[in-house]
Amino acid sequence: MAVTPFLPHADKLGPLDSVNVDVEALPWKATPTPGIDMKILMEEPETGLLTAIFRWSPGSELSMHEHVEIEQSYVLDGEFEDEDGVYTKGNFVWRPKGHRHTARSPKGALVLCFFQKPNKFVGGANDGVELK
Repeated sequence: MAVTPFLPHADKLGPLDSVNVDVEALPWKATPTPGIDMKILMEEPETGLLTAIFRWSPGSELSMHEHVEIEQSYVLDGEFEDEDGVYTKGNFVWRPKGHRHTARSPKGALVLCFFQKPNKFVGGANDGVELK
């Protein structure tokens, strides 16, 4: 079942009700990667489906990881980059299943991301860890 963690009054919603999320009121949650926090807008823990806003501090880096399914990112503010390019405010990038890369944000960024399944980290200290 899809949910929005920390949503006030979620217990009063019926199974077919629209879920109106006050994004500003949601707390930031630390990820396993230092300097990257997230607000979970919607998740379905059973399947790994996740929609979240990620806040990248300047200089933060997400180590080598693989996208288990399609991943989509829309840059709300700032910019981030990887081996394929630089992704700036107002731009959208998506990656196919199996794509591997290291992402970083030298200046900081705010990115809206859609995942069908969590990333899997490869190599290094986070090997096998899922981002969530």
